[in-house]
Amino acid sequence: MTSLDYSFLDWNFISSFILKGLVFSVQLTLIAMLGGIVIGTLLALCRLSGRQWLIMPAAAYVNLLRSIPLVMVILWFFLLIPSGFYSAIGGQWGSNHRSELSAFITFTVFEAAYYSEIMRAGIQSVARGQVNAGYAVGLTYAQVMKLIVLPQAFRNMLPVLLTQTIILFQDTSLVYAIGAYDLLKGFEVAGKNYNRPVETYLFAAVVYFIICFSLSMLVRRLQKKIAIIR
Repeated sequence: MTSLDYSFLDWNFISSFILKGLVFSVQLTLIAMLGGIVIGTLLALCRLSGRQWLIMPAAAYVNLLRSIPLVMVILWFFLLIPSGFYSAIGGQWGSNHRSELSAFITFTVFEAAYYSEIMRAGIQSVARGQVNAGYAVGLTYAQVMKLIVLPQAFRNMLPVLLTQTIILFQDTSLVYAIGAYDLLKGFEVAGKNYNRPVETYLFAAVVYFIICFSLSMLVRRLQKKIAIIR
């Protein structure tokens, strides 16, 4: 019997291929999370404003993106938007890294629809009496949201927001469709270079599982702490 060759599992394998992809996947997750929460909060406020001219476009945005597969949106942004758009936004870097910049924009726009629904639920979870009390002491709508509602909504929805972020990290593997160098792409390149495609894809599944399971455990612990505070 011939012994299996595990020489591909060395530091050069990890540093050359995997870390590069992991860094991009983490960057994409964080940027899409922050941008998605900001845009999603604005969308949620529009839908709860009581003004039809704000409610209708915000609802259309959310319902449209939540009804379309993410990979299709990724391909739309990458194939349909002119290359000059990416040059105008990212300069020379945008021209040379069109797939990466497209991924940042796509994920931020797409995840905003999901974060919007989470934030809308969080805002509605705040007791109406607190809102009325804010108005009673002379606060404006913006002040009530900023000082009373949004801080509580973020705290109430923090575990759900983080859970959605874990799902977002898993979805970053879809940028493989446009050639962006994410974590999965790093494993694919490593598998080809070391002629170990099966082993590297199995290793990729293990790495994704470890990362996502560990983050899920942290979210669960955070959820218990928040529940105790209440």
